[in-house]
Amino acid sequence: MLHHLSRLRVVGVRYRGGRPAADDERGLDAYAASGVYAATGVPFDVVEPRAPDGEPDGPDVGAIGALNGRIAEAVADARREGAAILMTGGDCTHVTGVVGGLQDAHGADLRLGLVWFDAHGDFNTPHTSTSGMLGGMPVAVCAGLTHADWRERSHIVAPLPTDRIVLVDVRNLDPPEEALIRATDATIAAIAEGFPGEPLGAIVDRLSERCDAIYLHIDADTLDQAFVPSHGTKEPNGPDTAQTADAIDTVMATGKVVALALVSVYHRGEEGEVSMASAIEVLRAALESWALHGMAALPIRPSPRRAR
Repeated sequence: MLHHLSRLRVVGVRYRGGRPAADDERGLDAYAASGVYAATGVPFDVVEPRAPDGEPDGPDVGAIGALNGRIAEAVADARREGAAILMTGGDCTHVTGVVGGLQDAHGADLRLGLVWFDAHGDFNTPHTSTSGMLGGMPVAVCAGLTHADWRERSHIVAPLPTDRIVLVDVRNLDPPEEALIRATDATIAAIAEGFPGEPLGAIVDRLSERCDAIYLHIDADTLDQAFVPSHGTKEPNGPDTAQTADAIDTVMATGKVVALALVSVYHRGEEGEVSMASAIEVLRAALESWALHGMAALPIRPSPRRAR
């Protein structure tokens, strides 16, 4: 059962990992000033989760998990009100909060699919990573392959089965990371014709048959580096904004997307203005497509009473 979007909740994340971001480097003020959130044509509001008091700020697993717990609460509250979820700002470490919040609102047995647009797989574990960067591990965390504390603090009760994970683009994989992906049931899809991977349309159709809902997560570095020159992990040989928008529409056409994220926009200096303009263009296209295709209607699990 599908229904049209009637309300949008924007979850704005002013953090890099577990550390507050400086000024508007995550682009939240620029998004608001652009008017892009109104592209769905439905009412919207914005919330900005904050890390719990008493938790350390920083790049460690504990700080990231604590912030993701707050993101999960914001996502769950919005879903219980019937709102579609848009996460902006932040980075890929914040995917776990969205997954956890969807499980909070709809139950751990929700058949959730993750479609991951990124130049990187972020499927590393401490055993496969060549850098040790936690930002390269969040999909593996969602799948239950590493960092149980991060996952649990993000409210993920049931790790995502890998046959419900689609990695789109991922044109720069560490060899041990690629070997791990190939050893699972995760699928690598091409973002556009001429790029490596299986055609996205066929893969998304198969995913949709196995899922009640889809979370579409987009790291801005899926775009070619010319479009996101300020990005910390920009990569060459990627798609342009139009190709990316077409790929997003392919996912939205399932009618099962209930949460969307566009993260890791580095809004700093002249290069940051270019990156921000690209992000706004992609986000506007994504929201218009979402409004056209609608989203899954899901049963809601009652909210537990929280300690005050």
